[in-house]
Amino acid sequence: ILIMFGHIALSLPFAKGALFASIGLIVVGTGLLKPNISDMVGGLYSETDRRRDAGFSIYLFGINLGAAIAPWAVPWAASGFGFHLFGNQTNFHAGFSLAAFGMFCGLVQYVLDGKKYLSKDSLYPNDPLTEQRTPIIAKSLLVIGTFIVLLLILAAFNQLTITNLITIITIIAIALPLYYFIWMLNSKKVTLVEKKRVIAYIPLFISAVIFWIIDESGSVVLALFAEQRTILHLGSWHFTAANFQTLNPLFMMLLTPLFATLWDHLKKRPSAPVMFVAALVFAGLSYAFMALPGLIYGTTAGRVSPFWLVGSWFIVELGEVSLSPVGLSITSHLAPQAFKSQMMSMYFLADAAGQAVNAQIVKFYSSATEVPYFLTIGAISIGVGIILLFFAKPINRLITRTTN
Repeated sequence: ILIMFGHIALSLPFAKGALFASIGLIVVGTGLLKPNISDMVGGLYSETDRRRDAGFSIYLFGINLGAAIAPWAVPWAASGFGFHLFGNQTNFHAGFSLAAFGMFCGLVQYVLDGKKYLSKDSLYPNDPLTEQRTPIIAKSLLVIGTFIVLLLILAAFNQLTITNLITIITIIAIALPLYYFIWMLNSKKVTLVEKKRVIAYIPLFISAVIFWIIDESGSVVLALFAEQRTILHLGSWHFTAANFQTLNPLFMMLLTPLFATLWDHLKKRPSAPVMFVAALVFAGLSYAFMALPGLIYGTTAGRVSPFWLVGSWFIVELGEVSLSPVGLSITSHLAPQAFKSQMMSMYFLADAAGQAVNAQIVKFYSSATEVPYFLTIGAISIGVGIILLFFAKPINRLITRTTN
């Protein structure tokens, strides 16, 4: 419901006020939706069920199906649904209204089919608020109140800008995982064995953050590359820079069934740390690939073939299809019993932290810095992957000992 209202706000012509309202509604709505629905998927399988990774692959396929449609549907709606209703102008309010309508359809489907197909256990939280309800509500209100006061102070000094808001969100996105790890490692609800699981998860979490820095750049750096440096036609077929955003989910859908089948048929599949290593290496190679057109043709020679972007997205999606299902699965597997949904939140906070870092380093990207930008970040990703490889066996031994 909150995500739906967030997109309704974006569909209305209320400028910056609507943008800030939509950010708040979509952030809170996504925070309520994503970790809980992922926890429900994990709850469909026992700890020893080999189908867990394949189950998360199917779950991710559904997500990417919608994501593949959006980069074509939104520009189509923004251009007047094919009828040029807005003349030659682009009206993205109409595009955002499609997302609101999609959320409404999803809500109706969930209400009608959720109780019919989901187990009763999945309809209740693992750690319901009982005697600790009052202090938790008080802490939540304190955090929200502090954030509102901060925004009011910025507004009073005429500093409530998009840049400053992004900086605040970046700090929160990086600080929250630190808080969560400290909270779980010091909680009396977490057993000694479960704490060892959390410790084993920390290097995987850091690796995931670095991977998402590159993977999530598709909507930032690669979008700029598509707009500024890419030929936007193949023969007589013309397309928009926004259409490239369909490559990420499209490759995920093409590769996911192959990898899901592979997981089911492998007698001895690679361990989770090794899969994270593969993801980091693929991510780094995708950025190294993006440095090639600048190295070959120069960065001032005009536009280059769209197949550079296609190739880069394909390589990084080899990494995502390696990391995402396994990442969700290992997060669900290592989660302390009292923090099942919170642990799933941790996995999504890796993505959030990656995007937060992305929001800051994108400032260093331009056509002049294109080659060193891609090579530097790509090298960091591959380097961290190599370091993780040396620690893969100790991490895997710790995971195995604490889950047997």
